[in-house]
Amino acid sequence: MSATDSTATAAHDAYALPLVIAVTGHRDLVSAELPDIRQRVTSLLQQLMENYPDRRLSVMSGLAEGADRLVAEVALDLRIDLTVPLPMAKERYLQDFETPDSRASFESLCNRAKDIFEMPLARGCTVDQISVPGPERDRQYAQLGVFLCAHCHVLLALWDGKPGGKLGGTGQVVKFHHDDIMPGYSPKTVATQQMLVDDESDLVYHIVCSRDRPNGEPYQAFKALECAWYTKDRHKPRSRELPKQHGIIFQRSGEFSRDAIRFSDHIEFEKYSLLDDKKKDYLPRGIEEINRIFGIADWLAIHYQKRTFLTLRVTHVLAFLMGLMFILYSDLEAQPFLMFLFLLFFLVAAAVQFVAKRDGWHRRYLDYRALAEGLRVQFYWAAAGVRNESESKFAHDNFLQTQDPELGWIRNVMRVSGTHCDAAPLRSAEGLEFSLNEWVGDDNSGQLSYYRTKALERIKKNRSTERLGLISLMLSVAIVVSFVVVGSVIPKGFVDPMMALMGTMLLLFAVRRGYAYSTAEKELIKQYEFMLRIFSNARRRLDTADDEVEQRQVLLALGGSALDEHAEWILMHRDRSIDQGEIWRMGS
Repeated sequence: MSATDSTATAAHDAYALPLVIAVTGHRDLVSAELPDIRQRVTSLLQQLMENYPDRRLSVMSGLAEGADRLVAEVALDLRIDLTVPLPMAKERYLQDFETPDSRASFESLCNRAKDIFEMPLARGCTVDQISVPGPERDRQYAQLGVFLCAHCHVLLALWDGKPGGKLGGTGQVVKFHHDDIMPGYSPKTVATQQMLVDDESDLVYHIVCSRDRPNGEPYQAFKALECAWYTKDRHKPRSRELPKQHGIIFQRSGEFSRDAIRFSDHIEFEKYSLLDDKKKDYLPRGIEEINRIFGIADWLAIHYQKRTFLTLRVTHVLAFLMGLMFILYSDLEAQPFLMFLFLLFFLVAAAVQFVAKRDGWHRRYLDYRALAEGLRVQFYWAAAGVRNESESKFAHDNFLQTQDPELGWIRNVMRVSGTHCDAAPLRSAEGLEFSLNEWVGDDNSGQLSYYRTKALERIKKNRSTERLGLISLMLSVAIVVSFVVVGSVIPKGFVDPMMALMGTMLLLFAVRRGYAYSTAEKELIKQYEFMLRIFSNARRRLDTADDEVEQRQVLLALGGSALDEHAEWILMHRDRSIDQGEIWRMGS
């Protein structure tokens, strides 16, 4: 391998976004079906690697006997990273495996895994309770199933298709992946938006299998070894091809991954970090991963923001020049070359817009900024030990949930960035203090300082726009009044230049106001002032809170408000990019 190829491979491994396949399946697969099941799993993983070369495939398996281990073995044979989340402490989990061969197989796979972590105790469970068979131990498996669903992009189910079943079993895990509820684990009082909306979190690849037990044949019309993508789609829940909506999600995620790899050299040296150089032992394991992806998203957002704003500036300048050519042609001299320049400026502006639209600069800027801000909230929640009130919900849930389904790719990234922090949350006084200082901050630091500064900047820009409007209006009124009062004595040679001056000033204001609209100047003032009030109120509540529990509740509410505001921000900006028709209108 050449040095160039080696560098490219390193960049891919370091910056490619993971594509995570989680496994759920039966332990008692029929031995006669195993070769064909293995072949179908291999085919799926190879197809994903071929279709998404800019992603880094990863398999997440609890390594129970049967389906979990079969998929893990295939993944390792294909040199795919294996992550092993254990439902409980390893020494207790080993009690599930009765024979020495089974335990040896488990240990061998663990030794080959890239990462292993243990799930914490489920709420209401004790170590003694989960050490023996019973409902509490079943809750640990249910917790693992929920965790797999929440932190994967594809749920691979080796399943007979029969609904219901034991708590934490394959049927219930698939049901949770689709309906966001698991009877016996999710409280009946918990209601979520995911129960109602069509989002990206329901993707299952179903390989139908039999079970080695009485009445172990597949459910009803299913046939053993048939495969299908299985979603909540009302019209076509099962399909041979990846559903279109999920294809778009993977396309957007792949685009982000390609951009990260493409600009990896720049990102490595220029990215902004939410952590300083010193690793903080009081922060949870895995928080570096959230910070790493935040740095990528933030750098890419700034990169495409610069391109977007350059496009807007060039376009509006050219629109002004178009209008100026028209004014000069109509009010001064009807020279044909002025109309030639008019068309030339339009074509240049249209070409700039074409390139920007073709490469999606505006869309990428908005999407990457929304992702970065979502990751910022996710990062500081993890640092402070903030947890959702429902143990089955995580930071990425409900962000942009009711918006354009295409934006689901943002949640798709967030659901894997916080895997380790969600598996092993850490609450410490130091971590809480870190989030209070670095995230909320004060007049000179954190988001409080940021929003105060940004609000003042936008107010100044808006005042400049209003000042230009006032100047153009006063000049126009002065010229009109002069025509009315002393028009008869104004030399004829001054009339056309005065009209051209008035038209030019009005044109300049119109173009400047168009630019202010495209950049949502007034709306951003309101947004920044709103966020400033939210963070100021949070700061006051945090300073007067009785204990750390209340402080974490305030941070939970603050993060929720921030996520909602970022959702509004991206929707507000999506339609603010001008097109060729708008260029022509402004220039004319």
